[in-house]
Amino acid sequence: MFSRLFGKPKEQGGNALATLDRLNETLEMLEKKEHVLLKKAASEVERAKEFTRGKNKRAAIQCLKRKRLYEQQVEQLGNFQLRIHDQMILLEGAKATTETVAALRTGAAAMRAMQKETNIDDVDKTMDEINEQTENMKQIQEALSAPIGAAADFDEDELEAELEELEGAELEEQLLQPATAAPAANAAKAQNIPAGRQPVHRAQQKNTAEEDELAALQAEMAL
Repeated sequence: MFSRLFGKPKEQGGNALATLDRLNETLEMLEKKEHVLLKKAASEVERAKEFTRGKNKRAAIQCLKRKRLYEQQVEQLGNFQLRIHDQMILLEGAKATTETVAALRTGAAAMRAMQKETNIDDVDKTMDEINEQTENMKQIQEALSAPIGAAADFDEDELEAELEELEGAELEEQLLQPATAAPAANAAKAQNIPAGRQPVHRAQQKNTAEEDELAALQAEMAL
């Protein structure tokens, strides 16, 4: 409807402004004419008073008739001004409505364009890609944070048994250590020699005697 009245949006704006300017000019012209007619009517009243004072009744009545004509024209001009004001108000309202509709139409077109660029299928596809990339990244992070080797595959029972064996061997070593260290300590004490500083030739002599005994035993067995 508005397009039929005012044309396209840009043309509507230009035509509406031009029409409003013309109506304003017409309104100013009518106001000037009204002002002139009011002055003429006042002038006729003054002339009628003068003719009355001069006892010229006929001329005074003519002046009053012209005053009435001027007043009728003033009233007519007032009606014209009201019509113009009413037309300006309607035109300004129509212009605002047309601009609002044009703005809404532009927004709707922009919305359609954006919907074409991002439809629901594209959104679903994008979300699937994001979820897939997120899952892949989680798997990569889990692989990087996993311990090196197959430690998780070790048998806990076997580890416990091995630990018990180590503890038993350690305990046995502790129990045997004083018994083997005491003779060496006593011998060193008897000779007033520290246990860690025993003469080397004693051990060598002991080994030679054992070898002699072994050789003698072998000779007897050979006989």
